[in-house]
Order: sequence, then structure tokens, then C-alpha cells
Amino acid sequence: MPNIRIQDIADILIMTFLLYQLYSWFRRTRAFQVLLGLGVVTLIYFATRFLGLYMTSWVLQELGTVLIILIIVVFQAEIRQALYRFSRLRHFMDERQDTRHSQFQEIAETVFGMASRRTGALLVFQRIDSLEDLLSNGVRLDSEISPQMLESLFYNGAPFHDGAALIRDGRIALASCHLPLSVNPDIPRYLGTRHRAALGLSERSDAVVVVLSEERGEISLINSGDLRIMTSPAELIAALEELLKTGSEPQSVAAKQSLFANMLPKVALLLGVCLFWALVTTRQGQITTVTAPVRLHGIPEGLILLRTSPEDVNVQIKSLSSLTPPPSKLDLTAEIDASEAKEGQTTIRVRNSDFKVPSGMTITTVNPSSIRISTERKLRKRVPVRVALQGELPAGLASFQIISEPSAVEIEGPASQVSQTDHIATDFLDAGQLAPGKEYQKNLRQPQKQITLLRDAPVTIRLKARSQPR
Repeated sequence: MPNIRIQDIADILIMTFLLYQLYSWFRRTRAFQVLLGLGVVTLIYFATRFLGLYMTSWVLQELGTVLIILIIVVFQAEIRQALYRFSRLRHFMDERQDTRHSQFQEIAETVFGMASRRTGALLVFQRIDSLEDLLSNGVRLDSEISPQMLESLFYNGAPFHDGAALIRDGRIALASCHLPLSVNPDIPRYLGTRHRAALGLSERSDAVVVVLSEERGEISLINSGDLRIMTSPAELIAALEELLKTGSEPQSVAAKQSLFANMLPKVALLLGVCLFWALVTTRQGQITTVTAPVRLHGIPEGLILLRTSPEDVNVQIKSLSSLTPPPSKLDLTAEIDASEAKEGQTTIRVRNSDFKVPSGMTITTVNPSSIRISTERKLRKRVPVRVALQGELPAGLASFQIISEPSAVEIEGPASQVSQTDHIATDFLDAGQLAPGKEYQKNLRQPQKQITLLRDAPVTIRLKARSQPR
């Protein structure tokens, strides 16, 4: 077991917190069921890799790439809502007013009066989470809350009575809103569309929803997927005040309650994260030696590289996690900056920063710790092209000369080699096949290894009659 650092404890706690947030947000949604399925598929994938079932693990790996794209497309609304909840800055940037407690009295008395007359209604109280992506077909009102307004909105036969009313910042912001339906299979069958819509919204946000049943005359308060039957206006007022108050009361009691609530999933997630951490750190401390070729860059413009000694270095790599690829499979290269090279021999130190290793790996030593390079001044000059013949010209062509176009080309390379090069030869040409009026294409031969021909195209060869002396 590797040594546990402070960073490892923080790593475990952060991952547990993030997973619990995802669990609490998605536990009553379709996304949670999909996440459970993906978790099972992931466990099967790691098991098949561990057991050496290469075909099954390869199929699951390729399938996982497609599934991730499908999840992003299908559950984009849930993902967007989750990202919004992670933005804790909204507490400082949103300037929300408290819903006044006097309005709760009017709302409670009004809805109980409507329930006694079997009037169905949906009231959505927005809290912190944005509901823009969850509500549809809403009509903007921005009116004060009053018994007359509520009764007129949900009066049977009124244009807005089938939808929900959104209450935001102490005012009725929208009316006739459509809410997302819950897909929870455990919802009782006797609950109708209003209750399923209220549960669906509460599963995806922190909104509080009051539902008036048209069939039973019941009033339900729904929050975070939980449904409570309200038996009196006083009970409804107390519940709304508890859920919607935004004052600056001490948060220590609420923080303790939040910390110790739902201990079973929290402990299960903590144990799961600890187990996964232990698995991914099983190779921590393993050191492997890898041979890396040396690649130079930044050589000054006026110099040319002749040789590097050595051309490879041995790198010792320490693995910190089993999630990283085996060091033996790394395509490691020493990318060394040679911009400080001088003409002649230069010694350059090899640094750890010259290597790019994946996250979870560190370089311990490099042997040798320096390399020596030899450079020479770069020279460019123009040399003539010489046609290389195989055999002799046919009889009767003695009055012709063999020429190439172009007649000279430029070469570039080390000054010592370029200065000794007096021509560039073509590939061999069969002299017996030459005929006046015809043209032949031939490539140029490389004179020496470190000399560069500054022409890639072949040259054109033809016969030209010699000029007659006067």
C-alpha cells in the first residue's frame, strides 16, 4: 500500500463530494438509471482488461466512446442544470428578494379555498436554480400575487388554467408553463399529470411546487422529489417559510444536518472512492527505464548539424498510478533546444523538461545527463550538372553534345563538404538510345549524405548540335 499524502486525502474527499452531488441531483431521473448502467459497463470493462479478454474489452472501449456522445445529446438539459448548480458564484451574483411571509398567508388561504371548490392548480416557487431550460410555453405576466389573480389564472375554462404559474422574487413571473414529467416508476398510479409534472421539476431543480388536486381536493407540497400532503393553511405557511426563507440566519445547524443526512449513500460512495483510489495507485512507486531518441530543434540558421553523441538517452520513469500507460509503451523523445550551439563541438545538458510524460508519471534520472553535438558552418553554392552515360554514343552523333536543362543547380550543406563538390551527376542514361530531337528526364544523384540538393524535379537531357567553326 503506497504512503498516503495530504493530497490523496483531499483527492478522495473531493471526488466523494462530486459523486454525491451527482447522486443527489440525478437519483430520481432517467439520467441516474443510465449512470448506473454505465457504472456496471465500466466495471465489466476493467474486469475484462484484468482477465485479458482483449476482444470484449476492445468492444466495450469502442462502445463507450459512442455512448458518451449519445449521453451528451440525450441528457443535455440535465448536464446543463448540473453545471449551473456547480457555479457557486450565483449566490453572490443573483440579487433575489425574499418572498414576503405576508404573501404566504394569502397564498395558503387562497389555495385551500380553491381546493374546497375542486379547482386544480400548479404553483412553482423558484429558489436558487435557474428554471429557464425546464419550463416551456410560459406566458410572461410579472404581476403581484393576489387571491383574485390566482383564482383567475386557474379558473376552469380560463386560458391559463392548464399550466403552472411561476412565482419568482415575490411576483407571478410566468403563467401557463409546461413542466417536465417525472419518469420515476415508483410514483403511485392515482397521481395525475399535475403531480408527475411537479415531481419532474423538483427532481431536476431545487424549486418548491404546490399542487392542487382537482379530483381529490388535496393540496401537496413537493420539494426534491418528496411529496407531502398539507392539511391546513398554517401547515402550508410553515412549510413555505421554512423552504423559501433566504435570510442571514446562522447556517451551522443546517450545515450539520446536511453533513449527517443520507449517511448510507455517503458512506457507500466514500468506500467506493477509497477502493478505486487503492486500485489506481497500486503501481505507485514503480520505476522503469526507457530508451528515448534525441531530437534537436532550434539550431542556429548559419549552422548545420553533423552528428550527435549519444543519439539515445536512458530515462528512469516513476509511475504514480495504474491509470497511466505502462512506461514500456510510451513513445518518449528527448526534445532538446540547441539554439545555443556554436560552430564546432557543444555540450548540451539534458533536462527533465525536455520530455513529455503523461500525468501520473515523473522522471527520476536521465543518463547521460548531457550530450555533445558537432556543427559546421552552412554553405550554399551553385555547381554544374554532369550527365552520367552508360556506353558510348552511336556512330554519326559525334557532332552532337549532350546538355541538361538546367545546366547547374544549388546545393547546401557543411562548408567542408560543399567546397569539395564540383558537380552533381544524374542517374545513368543509356547512351545507345540517344537520338537527336528527343528529350530525356533523369533525377539527380545525392552527392553526400549531409549535402542537400535545392531542386527536387528531374533535369531534362537532350542532344545539341555543336556549332561549326568559321
